[in-house]
Order: sequence, then structure tokens, then C-alpha cells
Amino acid sequence: MKISYNWLKQFLNVDWEANRTGELLTDLGLEIEGIESFCSVPGGLEGVVIGEVIACEQHPNADRLKLTRVNTGSGEPLQIVCGAPNVAKGQKVPVATVGTVLHDAEGNPFTIKKGKIRGEVSMGMICAEDELGLGSSHDGIMVLDNSLKPGTPASEVFEIENDHIFEIGLTPNRADAMSHLGVARDLRAGLIQQEQLLELITPSTSSFHVDNRALKIDVNVKENDLAPRYAGVTISGLKVKDSPAWLSNRLRSIGLTPINNIVDITNYVLHELGQPLHAFDAVKIAGNEVNVKTLKSGTKFVTLDGVERELHEEDLMICDAEKPMCIAGVFGGEHSGVTEATTSIFLESAYFNPISIRKTAKRHGLNTDASFRFERGVDPNITEYALMRAAVMIVEIAGGEITSDIVDIYPKKIEDHQVVLNYENATKLIGQEIPRETIKQILTALDIKIENVTETGIGMTIPAFRNDVTREADVIEEILRVYGYNNIDFTTKLNASIASTSHTEDHVVQNKVANQLTALGFHEMLANSLTNAEYSKLSEKLKEEHNVVMLNPLSMDLEILRQSMLFGALEAVSYNSNRKMPNIKLFEFGKTYHNYPSGREEKKHLSLIISGNRTENSWTGTHKPSDFFYGKGVVTAVLDRLGINDYKDEGLQSDLYREGLALKKGKATIVEMGIVHKKLCKNFDVSAEVFFADFNWDEILKEIPTENFIMEPIPKFPKAKRDFALLLDESVSFDKLKIAAFSTEKNLLKEVSLFDVYTGKNLPKGKKSYALSFTIQDDRKTLTDKQIDKIMNKLQARFEKDFGAELR
Repeated sequence: MKISYNWLKQFLNVDWEANRTGELLTDLGLEIEGIESFCSVPGGLEGVVIGEVIACEQHPNADRLKLTRVNTGSGEPLQIVCGAPNVAKGQKVPVATVGTVLHDAEGNPFTIKKGKIRGEVSMGMICAEDELGLGSSHDGIMVLDNSLKPGTPASEVFEIENDHIFEIGLTPNRADAMSHLGVARDLRAGLIQQEQLLELITPSTSSFHVDNRALKIDVNVKENDLAPRYAGVTISGLKVKDSPAWLSNRLRSIGLTPINNIVDITNYVLHELGQPLHAFDAVKIAGNEVNVKTLKSGTKFVTLDGVERELHEEDLMICDAEKPMCIAGVFGGEHSGVTEATTSIFLESAYFNPISIRKTAKRHGLNTDASFRFERGVDPNITEYALMRAAVMIVEIAGGEITSDIVDIYPKKIEDHQVVLNYENATKLIGQEIPRETIKQILTALDIKIENVTETGIGMTIPAFRNDVTREADVIEEILRVYGYNNIDFTTKLNASIASTSHTEDHVVQNKVANQLTALGFHEMLANSLTNAEYSKLSEKLKEEHNVVMLNPLSMDLEILRQSMLFGALEAVSYNSNRKMPNIKLFEFGKTYHNYPSGREEKKHLSLIISGNRTENSWTGTHKPSDFFYGKGVVTAVLDRLGINDYKDEGLQSDLYREGLALKKGKATIVEMGIVHKKLCKNFDVSAEVFFADFNWDEILKEIPTENFIMEPIPKFPKAKRDFALLLDESVSFDKLKIAAFSTEKNLLKEVSLFDVYTGKNLPKGKKSYALSFTIQDDRKTLTDKQIDKIMNKLQARFEKDFGAELR
């Protein structure tokens, strides 16, 4: 937001340098992101002086050019070739000397150089007003007052305004500071703490009066909840033309382009007081009535930018007796605005429901100065004052008469709110006691009315324009920012206590797992919890009725809270793979959100997603693609790290996975994982195979062992390894063999692993070959071959009996 320093000085008689004022505003919470210089005339007329034409003759080689000699007050007169039809001897004129930088109509700079025009030397340029940026006329050169002395700098003759413009990074809660008046109010409070006791000067409306009642516009507000206050007045006999220089310069200084005097005045009051206004051409208001209402969904409306928009049933509209004229608080209509032919207007000032305006602006993709303020909340008690201020300015600048009483529909007044401040609470929160008189002084400077004072605190009334100050803590924050954060003392002693934290605390476990996964080459990601409602249609597992829908979505892509972690992860895979990053290993801690019939629920998750190769290409070896077993190994490693190992796995039937597995402990599912279905990947423009694992984090935290670990010494005696190559039915899984092996030999069998699987030629139909490795160890002695063979015979017999296995 741009704020003019000269404009601020109309509210406060402050004489500080701009940089010093900027530092104070930043300390007050209005962060100054930059300070720019502004000059009402580009270049400031530097190098332009007053000259006297002492000779003017016809150019010997051109019919339309004159050869002049100009006295510029220093040295010999300059010979200048001039093409203006009105140049004559004896005139006082503005002269751009050699080296002067002027600007064209588009603002592009050009330098005046010594040159020859049709064979005659020209040592400068006699200027027209548009060439100096002083107007738009190019009919001839400017002829000045004859009393001016040659050599006088033009910057001393013409009124040139130099200003400093503050670029303020306004936070969304500071609706009260969206104007020069609001910033001046804060600045005054800060200056008082600097012992600069200044009065806040507000524009006077004492000259407002109704001249006659010749043009009455009836106003009907049919949606009082959406338009709690609506005011208007008519002005007739005005003349639409260019604004005076001072008004145009004010608007240009903050980056606005002047349009005409009526529109410029509404923009001026908007940035002066923070109250958006709108001027309707009164002749175009059918039936001389204004209706504030909503229209049927699908109604067409053409806005000022020429775009035809389809209205929503909740969009508040300003209508006449026949048609809509304006999207309330957002954007005007193409056919109801002020033009050069306008002679009478209906001037509107209102307080609209901020939520309604924000929704409408978002729906139509509009962001205007008016909507920016209305959706944050303007001062509901300034509506009539701003209307009177604009009406007075219009009469003064555009002429005309006020031809109606002010219509002000305000059925339910928005009351100021009461807050009680306890001194002791303020001291605790600030960390330092601030003198009570200083607190009162700060509150008064911020226009907060002190109602009563006791030994323990203050009762106060917060004005309605401070909609962000509703609690005692908010008041304390106001006191602190004006008092100055830099004025709060701190000690060199740091006190801290060591918290006793369990190893099963959520954040501790998350850090442990995150460190493990990053060591395995994973990167942590954070997806948006808001997602596209269409995603819930990609799986039968997700129900549309279980979506938590946003009332005011930022866009259609962010209109619900996610029910699954998968889709955000697939978006990340798509984003990275489309940018030549195909090898992806990501994890995310997050929540899913569900609107069940029994109520809304949030569930914690850890998700893993893997695609591409396990490692990047290297000269040390060939790359190996990631697959289901690699992903399962990572999942198993995480569970082992957490001490969770007595779980069972079951096949998972889901339209999310081409092949999947669920790990269960008791009746609870702790992990679901698998290869994501190709059809699902296609929706995200992902062609590579993707492994996804979803940890039910709430269940994981419940299953982490809480008892102390028992440490055992490393066995002194050697391990023995034996292998079996078994011919099995295809239906027999490795997990079944493993369970059978450990149930057969419970004491000495330490590990069973699968190191080869073969299906194909030379095997009977419906058969497969598993190569299993068995690790056997006795912690008390070295095993003999006889003992080992006995164990292996028992295992062979068990496999033959239970699974029909044959040794190959």
C-alpha cells in the first residue's frame, strides 16, 4: 500500500525527514518496505530556464521554422530553431538548454542536444506545456509572464510538488490503517511517545448543505445482513472534466491514473479516509430508485472492464428498477458509470459485509481497491462523513448543487465493543511494567475511549474501526507496539528449564523416523491440506459425503480438506518428474480430514512415496529400479526402528493399488502399502511405477513399546547357515514358510530369508521354486553338524507335510 508523506502532513504538522518517519512507522507495526521519491513533473524541470526571445526571423531553408535568438541570462544569447507558430520577439518562454533531460508522453526520457536543423545550429528547445509535463496542449510554445527574469530556473516559476512515498507492507488484520487517516492516527500515537504532541487534523465537512431537493433517488436495502449500512446523496448541475493539478498529483503519487474529476474525488476520499465510494450517473438510474439485493444465479452482468460475468445467487448487487448497475463493493457496471456527458450523479457510501464481499471478489477473480478494503472491514461509522466529504469536494471542483437529503439506511447500528485491561496481566505479557499514565496516553492517542479506571485496571470502549482488537491481549499488543518493542529491557541472564520428555512423545518419534528416512535418501515434503474435490471421485474408498468442504475456497482446486495423503504425494511426483527429477523418495507427516455422520475427525499419517531408481546413476555401479519389495523393506525398517515387530501382513484389495499389502496388529491396521494403480497415476500424468505407503500414525504411537529395552551381549559362538531349494505350489507364500519354520524350531533358529524365486521352464505347471536360507545359532555353545542336520530334517519334514514341498 502506497502512502504519500505530503498527504500525511495534511493530517499532522510533522517536520521529520521521511526516513526517520519510516523507521517510526515500522516500529509501530506498519512495516515500510521502501521509500520512493515522487515529482509531479518528471525530471523536476532541471535544466529548464526562463528565456527572452530577442530576435525571431524566418528560417532561410524552411517555411515552417523560425530562427530565434534567446537570452537565457548567462553568456551569449542562444540560437534556437523553433517550429511553433506562436513564437515571437519579446516573449518570455521556457527553454530546455543543451543536456536537459525531458520526458515524452509515455514517460520515456530524451536528452536535448546541440544539433543542426535544416543547416542552422540549434542550441536548445523552446518548450510547449506537454513537452515539460505541465499539461497536454501542443498548440504552441508556452508564453510566460513578461515580468519574469531571464535565467530564472523554471522549477521556481511553476508549482512542482516533490514528495516521498512510503510502501507499507500492510498485514491483513490492520483494516484501520488502509488509508492516510489511519496511518496518520498511528503516526500521531508514535510521535506522542517521542514527546511530539500533535493534533490530528481531519477534513472539515461544515460547508455541506442541501441546496434543494430536486432529484430524489429512493433507496431500498433488501439484504440488510449483506449491507448493514447504505447511504447516498444526489448532486446535480456538475461538469465532468479533468481534475485540478493538485488532485491529479495526489493520485499519481500513489500510483493511480487520474480519470476525471468525479471519479478522482471518489478515489481520493477512498485513500484519504479508507471509505470506498461509487458515483452512478443519475440519468441512467431507471425509475429513480436504487435496490440493494441479490439476483438469480446465472444472471449476466457486464462490468466496467467489458467482461460479461455470470452472477452467483449470493452476490450482492446495486440495481435500479430494471437492471443491475454494480457488483456491490467490488466492481461497477459498464453502463452506469460517470462519463463526460454526466451532469448529475447518485453518490454511494456503504458498509458491506466483509465475508460477502470476499466471496464475491474471489468468485469473479476481481481484486479492486474497494474490495480490498470492504473485505477486511471498513469503519461502519465513517460512512456518512466520507459521503459528505466527497460531496463537498465535488461541489467545489465540479460545480453543481446537492439536490437531495442524505439517505442513510442503518437499521442495526454496529456497536463499539468493551474490553477490560488488567495492569498485572499487561505486565506479565509484556515482561516489563509500563507506567499507567503512559498506558492511558497510548490508548487515548489510538482513539480508544477510557470509560473507567481502577487500581487494578482500565475499562475501555474499542471503536468499531478496530475490528482486530477484541480481547485484553489485543489491547496489550496495541500498547506494546506504540510504546516500542525496542524500549522493553531484557536481562543478560537466560532462565530455562529442562523438560522431561518421553521417548514415545509424538514429536520425538517423528524426529526419530525423519532422521532414519533422510539417512535412507528420502526428502521430507509438505503438501497442502486443501485439495481438489474431484480427487475424492478417484477411489471408491473415499466418499464425497465425507468431504470437509471449505465455505470460502481460494479456488476450485482448493475447496476441500484432503481425505487421503496419496493425491498430494502424486502431485509432487508429477511436478518433479516433469522437471527431469524421476528418482523420487519422499515422506510426509500430515493429517487427513473426514466428515463422518458421527462427526468430523482428523487422523494423523506418515506417508512414503517412491518412484524411479533407488539411487542416482554412478560410475560405481548400475542403477537399480525401486519396486514393491524395496518399499516394503523401508516400511519394515521404520517399524523395526520403533520396536514394532509382532504384526501380521494381509493382502490388500483396493482400487488405489495394483498390488497391495496391509500390516495389522490385532484388529488395527498400522500400514497400508502397495504399487499405485496405473489408471490413478495417469490422472496425475505419471507414467513410472509408484510405490506408496500410508502409516496410521495414531495407531503407530499406541503400539510403540513403553517398557525399557533389555540389552544382551553379542553371542560368542558362531552361526551356521543352511539352504533349501524347495518346489512349491504357487499359492504358498514365503510368509507361511517363515511362520512354519519358527514354530518348528523355536530356540536355535534365528533367521529365515528368501534369496531366490524361480518360475518358468523345467517346472511343473502351477509350481515355483523358492531358495531359502536358514541361520542357526546356540548362544551357549558351538553347534555340531549332527545337531544342525537334525534341525534341518525337522524343517524339511514340516514343509513336506504342511505345504507338499519337495527338495530340488
